[in-house]
Amino acid sequence: MPVLSLDNIGHSFGDFELFADISVSIPHGGKIGLVGPNGIGKTTLLTILAGETRPSAGHLHFAKGTRFGYLQQEAMHAFINQEHTIWEEMLTVFTEVLRLEQQLQQLEDAMADGDEAVLGKYGELQHQFEVRGGYEYELWIDRTLTGLGFQRDQFQLPLSYLSGGQKTRALLARLLLEKPDLLILDEPTNHLDVDALQWLESTLLEWEGAMLIVSHDRYFLDKVVNTIWEMSRLGIEVYRGNYTTYVNERQIRWEHRQDTFDEEKARLEKELDFVKRNIVRASSNARAVGRLRRLSRDLVAMQEVGAVALQNTNWSQLGIGSIRPMTVMEAEQAIKALQRPSYRLPQLNMRLRSQHRSGNIILRTKNLTIGYPGNALFRTENIELLRGECAALIGPNGSGKTTFLKTLLGQIQPLQGEVQLGASIRLGYFAQAHDRLNAKNTVIEEITRHKDMLPGEARSYLGRFLFRGEDVFKPVSLLSGGERGRLALAILSLEGANVLLLDEPTNHLDIPTQEILQEVLELFDGTTLLVSHDRYLIDRLATQIWELRGGHLRVFEGTYQEWIAAVNPPPVTIENPIETDGKEKTLSTNARRKLEQQAAELEAKIHTLEADLERISAELQIAQPFTEIQRLGQLYQEKQAQLESLMERWAALEN
Repeated sequence: MPVLSLDNIGHSFGDFELFADISVSIPHGGKIGLVGPNGIGKTTLLTILAGETRPSAGHLHFAKGTRFGYLQQEAMHAFINQEHTIWEEMLTVFTEVLRLEQQLQQLEDAMADGDEAVLGKYGELQHQFEVRGGYEYELWIDRTLTGLGFQRDQFQLPLSYLSGGQKTRALLARLLLEKPDLLILDEPTNHLDVDALQWLESTLLEWEGAMLIVSHDRYFLDKVVNTIWEMSRLGIEVYRGNYTTYVNERQIRWEHRQDTFDEEKARLEKELDFVKRNIVRASSNARAVGRLRRLSRDLVAMQEVGAVALQNTNWSQLGIGSIRPMTVMEAEQAIKALQRPSYRLPQLNMRLRSQHRSGNIILRTKNLTIGYPGNALFRTENIELLRGECAALIGPNGSGKTTFLKTLLGQIQPLQGEVQLGASIRLGYFAQAHDRLNAKNTVIEEITRHKDMLPGEARSYLGRFLFRGEDVFKPVSLLSGGERGRLALAILSLEGANVLLLDEPTNHLDIPTQEILQEVLELFDGTTLLVSHDRYLIDRLATQIWELRGGHLRVFEGTYQEWIAAVNPPPVTIENPIETDGKEKTLSTNARRKLEQQAAELEAKIHTLEADLERISAELQIAQPFTEIQRLGQLYQEKQAQLESLMERWAALEN
């Protein structure tokens, strides 16, 4: 039995039907990603599954005893009236463990007073304590909180002091520690940096329960889920595989359905031609009437369900029973009215084309330091960016990425060094905060501020960016984040730039719009410098990775996947070594260099662990109470085991 089944679920707001007739199920251990355009009802569906909203139609069926956890998109109002610290809130997950721990302490006190009669009960409780993770729960809490980006000195912060993003991460941490049978997550990657994202991905890959995730992060979906639910006005369609598999399979399905439509429409036209030629003949009238009746039924199926329905002979299952036969004229009109299906939703219709070809050298820097007077943010290696390349600038929030773009634009002067732009360069800039937009203007006023157009021409152009009807008169100040992004893209496409500086261009865009923008950038004939947390976009576009970390920008010549492999190299294995006459193994220069690099990395980790062990040992000398001693002791054993493992690997490399 599935962990959850949905039977014809629908939801409406008054006369507006948001979605209807959703019938899907989640198997035990299923890892499902729910995708679809903004406003289609994904979050509403999750609130229905979480019991926070009652559906207008249909039923939910949970497997008996199912425990579920729900992470809403923004948890600003989570933990209301809670006086707990972050750590205390995590401890609420282990109430039973804490109760057993208290009982064990009482029994230990009794045994210390000479009462040996409790020894048997102590052994029984100790076994329960161990099975429930009593010796590990504090380590689990520590790993989860640090994995999601909390510093240890933040563990004792009261929940009421946390920002909305911190509350969301704290709620996610508690859900992961609870280990429900079904985890329902709405945009879990919001507020996570790259390290926390990677930790969450690895955690969910090992998750034993079922999960349903709504996310705009295509790379995250690629890594974590094995099934995609695509939500549209027609309901939910199920695709097996991760996000990339879904995109490929979706295209195949679209093409198949359009081909099926063309074939079925041609068949219906042929049937109608037979009916028209034979219905007036006495000898063939009965056959023609019978075929007109079948033709009428097929046309109703095409109109109500689609061409694929004609391949299903179970008409009652489709809800199509006996129908009134059409006249010949009605059938002819119905065939002419059939529209070839278009499965893609309204989408951006934009192109980015450079008006002039730039020189070969786009950008050079020398001894460059970026920042503000009295606040140096980072130094860079000497950079050279060539025409046609795409460099992705990645790094933590606040490290100076946007400041770097503004330095290239000449809005901020470098603290040290030089920035040289090449010949015939025309820069196009997409600002993350969309601060180039005039909030006082309407949409149409803002677009005509950048290019003189007649009202009709401006409205037609804005329609390509999904601003239709009265939308063009909406003030910029009232636009959503996604709408501001689309307007900024509309302005960018007018500029004819041959070098694009893009600061988080996919922020606030739903997945269909992200896909279109990606296609546009893939076809762009100029040069791109991309600042983004969108790893899927980086993976598809980047020819260089510029990593900002620890106050230094380093250039990696290669794709995102090549960069990942370089910063997380697999263990080095030497195959078919060259043997000397003395049978001693001689390594190639490249292999030896890899071994030396790996040994150096292991030495650094060993030094860090040794320092951690010294610190923990000192803390143990003064620790109080018992629970703190127990936590530190467990942590010391963990660190010691890690150290021994690293020492063994280091010794093997040295030999």
